[in-house]
Amino acid sequence: MALEIERKFLVNGDFKQYASAYEEVVQGYLSSVTGRTVRVRIKGDKAYITIKGKSNESGVTRFEWEKEISITDARELLKLCEPGMIDKVRYYIRSGRHTFEVDEFHGENEGLIIAEIELSSEDEQFEKPNWLGKEVTGDRRYYNSSLVKLPYTKWQ
Repeated sequence: MALEIERKFLVNGDFKQYASAYEEVVQGYLSSVTGRTVRVRIKGDKAYITIKGKSNESGVTRFEWEKEISITDARELLKLCEPGMIDKVRYYIRSGRHTFEVDEFHGENEGLIIAEIELSSEDEQFEKPNWLGKEVTGDRRYYNSSLVKLPYTKWQ
């Protein structure tokens, strides 16, 4: 079983100057029920279908299965997705032995910037850059599948 061990943080301040690369990301959800999601994503010049399971109690670890698919297939599958799309730019920023993926959201989630780091264990230590803000790991509001249903610009 493939496990994703990931922590999420809000971003404070300028992070773009540290990015080594970036790419546009568009994604939708074929299913976003509690406990599992099926996502279609076009990231740069590649496309993927991903199934994610329910997070554990800490919100850090969950099952993840992903396969690369053709861009043509992804575009067709996006037409079948639930209402709402995620539109963002993903920046890659090296910090020590790890790479943060920093998502700057657009569209209905404009103004939200989230940094994610994948780890090999829940208690793995990592360097925290000065632009890293409050941890939001496990807060479902910040899951992309939740941001499709209740976008950041509609939060009270």
